[in-house]
Amino acid sequence: MGTHHYRDDGLVEVNPAGPHPIYELVRRAQKDWEQKTRMASKTLEEAVEEYRRRYKRLPPKGFDDWWSYVKDKNVQLPDEYDQIYRDLEPYWGMDPKDLQTLQRDWEDHTDSFTIGKDSYDDVFTLKNYSIPNDDTSRDGLAKGAYEMTEMMEEVADMLPPFRAVFSPHDNPNLPTDHELKEKALQAARSGTFIDIKNPPEVKLDGWISGCSPRSPARNQVINWGGVPNTAPASTRVKSFIYDHRVSMDPCLHPSHLLLHGQFISHQRGPIPHRFMVPQFSYGPTMLHHDITPAMPINWVEDILPRSDDPPWDARSDARLQWRGSNTGIWHADDTRWDLAQRARLVGWGGDGARGLGLVDEELSVLMPADEDVRVGRPMRARKAQWAPAMVDVAFAGDQINCAPDMCRRLADIFEYRKRHDVVTAGRYKYYIDVDGNGWSSRFKRLITSNALVFKSTVYPEWYTDRVAPWVHYVPIQVDLSDLWDALVFFRGGPSEKGAHDQMAKQIAEDGREWSKTFWRREDMVAYNFRLFLEYSRVMSPERQSLSFDLTMLQERPKERQRAQNSDSERR
Repeated sequence: MGTHHYRDDGLVEVNPAGPHPIYELVRRAQKDWEQKTRMASKTLEEAVEEYRRRYKRLPPKGFDDWWSYVKDKNVQLPDEYDQIYRDLEPYWGMDPKDLQTLQRDWEDHTDSFTIGKDSYDDVFTLKNYSIPNDDTSRDGLAKGAYEMTEMMEEVADMLPPFRAVFSPHDNPNLPTDHELKEKALQAARSGTFIDIKNPPEVKLDGWISGCSPRSPARNQVINWGGVPNTAPASTRVKSFIYDHRVSMDPCLHPSHLLLHGQFISHQRGPIPHRFMVPQFSYGPTMLHHDITPAMPINWVEDILPRSDDPPWDARSDARLQWRGSNTGIWHADDTRWDLAQRARLVGWGGDGARGLGLVDEELSVLMPADEDVRVGRPMRARKAQWAPAMVDVAFAGDQINCAPDMCRRLADIFEYRKRHDVVTAGRYKYYIDVDGNGWSSRFKRLITSNALVFKSTVYPEWYTDRVAPWVHYVPIQVDLSDLWDALVFFRGGPSEKGAHDQMAKQIAEDGREWSKTFWRREDMVAYNFRLFLEYSRVMSPERQSLSFDLTMLQERPKERQRAQNSDSERR
């Protein structure tokens, strides 16, 4: 049979002469995940060696303390912290004295708070803030500061001195200038510094200023204020995600800029800063250079009581469920709110958006088939016949993010239904998770629930390198073009014919197990512990003396033997 085409943009194009691609995507993902877990460092010596191989420098001072915490708390995948490298590497190409000046100046930036320590003996706490009305209450904009410092309390004594400025909002606010970032990365590779007083010329291209001149976003005509230039669904080549992080990149997928409130809200996009500010934000996109922490906002240990979270076989409703507010964009006559992610999701389902006239759309769906059978061409079906049996997607509560007149119009366009309590939601086998004003804070709860989660997002998160799409959840493109195809593969058509229920059940259960094993509070502490060690070093004028001392590698004989025994498996 034919083979499918794996593109550089994270998508695989479907070859009708090949088997259904989801078989292959699941198999590949499982193999990669097993290899990643098998090759994980087992000793401090191995972790240092792997760090040097990946990042071409020694780990930071305090790496042994971090390793002790990792081993004591059984933190998995101790090598998978590439997000920290991606976030901080440009700052290695900047003079630490310049960085400290930028950081001090940014502490007074409106809507920010600063946490840190002034010395090793100091308390890790809120150090400064610039918040409207000086509201530093635990339920206000400074909430993240208290949650972070409380979460890190167990390791606070081992944290080095540093001051970290945070944006307290859902959205990132540091759009990237690609040329400036590339200069910083080149300087980092050569061991030199850029001149922050002589930045590249001002870019007026908005969002695409963060993209390479060779990227699709810089070489396509983008219909700003309009709709993406896409072929009709019936003639479009089918595709699925195989690399979720790469698929989130608007530089490779310019249509994201017209299909997500993060970007549509600013139309062509803001002018990038003339310098790279070392600021932390809860959820940056790939067009922002905000630093990504692991925040405990809306984190859950588990879903209790157990009756609210029944096992897969006890879930009676095989429809895809979503309830949420119309967040993600300001709804007004001068915004394309109808193209934002949540309005499109409700329109995709059809039944909750009768005012958009989409319920009578014709679907083009890749049907499930046995693995030894060619998948063939998509079949056509009427959404009005399929959606009621397969989808329960709707806005809930009251209309928000809108002026009164627009809110009334939204009430006419969309059917705002009653919110689902946890008992009702627990009846569904399938959930869809989409972004709101920022990254989705409900993903932790959903993936812990025993249901199969479909996830569409433009926000890479702290755990992105530590989770496996197609093993723990199903990745969905921002334009939702693969959502019907993926849903039909797992649950079958309206009559559930052709369903791959056991595959769906396995991913749902593996997702819950991953959440319970890889996304504990201890895992977030380990991530931030390492992040703050790295950040403190790169920000310090003494950065060259703040690397790990190799003489600390005085392992016990048993540890050394284990390292030797595992060496053949790892390398």
